[in-house]
Amino acid sequence: MISSDDTAQPWLSIVGIGEDGLDGISARARALLDAAELVVGGDRHLALAAALNKPSLPWRVPFAASLPDVLARRGRRVVVLCSGDPFWHGAGAVLADHLAAKEWTAVPAPSTFAWAAARLGWRLEDTTALGLHARPVATLRPHLRPQARLIVLVRDGAAVGEIAAYLAVNGFGASELTVLEALGGPRERVRRTTASIFAFPDVTAPVALGIAVVAEPNAIIMPCISGLPDELFQHDGQLTKREIRAVTLSTLAPRGHELLWDIGAGAGSIGIEWLLAARSNRAIGIETRPDRLATARANAEALGVPQFDLRLGAAPDALAGLPTPNAVFIGGGASRPGVMDAVWQALPAGSRLVVNAVTLETEALLIDWHHRHGGELLRLGVERASPVGGLTGWRAAMPVVQWSVRK
Repeated sequence: MISSDDTAQPWLSIVGIGEDGLDGISARARALLDAAELVVGGDRHLALAAALNKPSLPWRVPFAASLPDVLARRGRRVVVLCSGDPFWHGAGAVLADHLAAKEWTAVPAPSTFAWAAARLGWRLEDTTALGLHARPVATLRPHLRPQARLIVLVRDGAAVGEIAAYLAVNGFGASELTVLEALGGPRERVRRTTASIFAFPDVTAPVALGIAVVAEPNAIIMPCISGLPDELFQHDGQLTKREIRAVTLSTLAPRGHELLWDIGAGAGSIGIEWLLAARSNRAIGIETRPDRLATARANAEALGVPQFDLRLGAAPDALAGLPTPNAVFIGGGASRPGVMDAVWQALPAGSRLVVNAVTLETEALLIDWHHRHGGELLRLGVERASPVGGLTGWRAAMPVVQWSVRK
């Protein structure tokens, strides 16, 4: 954050505005606008405040590109207009991150989520609120569960159609959709339909979508705990299977606001479930094979975590310059020269390391590291019932040796 003289008065005001324009803002917000030397906002925001006849500056897309223009006006009375609540999927936090606390003030207006909940009659605290302006539709996937309620901000009418089609294809076509356009203003329109028969050709921005999720019999519901079904992942056999994955995630113990290094990412299952455990988690996956990297990326997008940072490369070289992790998982390549040493040096005190091995050579390496650094050494075996002639018997999967340690 940029330092500032503690005696400085706020030069920047971040003001929320709704579709009702100047008629809907508070007296304080109006006073800030009346005193402004420059008003910054999107084209729609500036049109809503056009009656003020103030010098204006349209912001760029994305808003972050406009930061230099705004900061260059430091010391002048500047108002930045945002839709509704500037700190809920708005530009408020982007600005605040670049300013000292006493440089700015904010006057929020009701968010689109608040307007939508009021029209739907839903408890906002029990509703999932998502912004999909720049995110893939598949980001919805982890939230699609029977009786779930979602309010989703989208960029335009075409995006509403994409969401409806996505729901129908994935077994949620019976979900009830409420299309909410220009809430709170003279152009407000609210229409209801279901995903499978969605056919509104004239949806216009700004628009939100209320989704009351209904799962059809063929829908696959993603569980809320680790150990997703193997069939949800594309893979070529290089996949940490469900039972081992559940134990591995439990040992990695994701807490939120943490970074995982997933070394030897394969199909990406460990990193994906780490990200699903908490929205605030981050993960960097390292994979040596381009085909597997592409598969991992496809899995990440399909399962709703397109933010998974997957990189082509081989440890230890690929680890250089990465941000410091809170946890590291090595699912492949632990026996490569220098990998374990590089990881151990990168780990800060209190962080976690989990390594899975299926070969005798890597198992011997883990026994040595366990002897030197402690931790826990496990041998995990899974047997599944399968046909043996006309009868049934147990067939064992390859055992996995797992070493875990807190540094």
